[in-house]
Amino acid sequence: MNSRVKIAISEVKDGTMKRNGAEVAVVDKNRQVFLKANAMELDDAVLVQLDYNTEDFCRYAVIDSSAAGEGLVREGRIADGLATQEKGLALFLPLADCIGVVLYDPEHEVLMLTHLGRHNLEQNGGQKSVEFMKEQFGSKPENIEVYFSPSAGKENYPVFSFGGKSLAEVAMSQLEAAGVKSENIELSAIDTTKDKRYHSHSEFLKGNRTDDGRFAIAAMLTS
Repeated sequence: MNSRVKIAISEVKDGTMKRNGAEVAVVDKNRQVFLKANAMELDDAVLVQLDYNTEDFCRYAVIDSSAAGEGLVREGRIADGLATQEKGLALFLPLADCIGVVLYDPEHEVLMLTHLGRHNLEQNGGQKSVEFMKEQFGSKPENIEVYFSPSAGKENYPVFSFGGKSLAEVAMSQLEAAGVKSENIELSAIDTTKDKRYHSHSEFLKGNRTDDGRFAIAAMLTS
């Protein structure tokens, strides 16, 4: 990924990053410490806040500095992906097993962080994320650089609606169909269902993990 983009991934040792049954004050402290350790501030971060009580899993928004703190220190908006040209504004996404995908357009200096799990992919979320950048910023797909966070592999989490492929395989094919070059896509080799440094909701449900926490990806444009 381009050096103008700072990316940080939390681990189990950093504590859970989502308030799913965990004590709010504990989660808030975990987030603050994690971001601070990566030269980001809670007050200057925005939560990619998901909501599964919907039929639309491809909701995207453009944000600027006025959104700082949304979802983290004050009320935020529901979105499956956020895009910004604002430097120093961190985009923050808690994850269970899905992919946090960072997209960067170096020509227009646009950063997008989008959530790609089964629900999003079944609605072609990979391609729609690229189309959103094209529509909002004039981004050329062939210039977009992409980073995939750790995610569940197909051995323990096959996406049956796509013939048993992994989330990453499906996401990559959608991005390529949108015009992103394969050589511009950086895939994490980490399988969250196997690597216990990362939380895995699917493994928790199977009884293979005792902690149903969430790790997080944070991304920020630097000066």
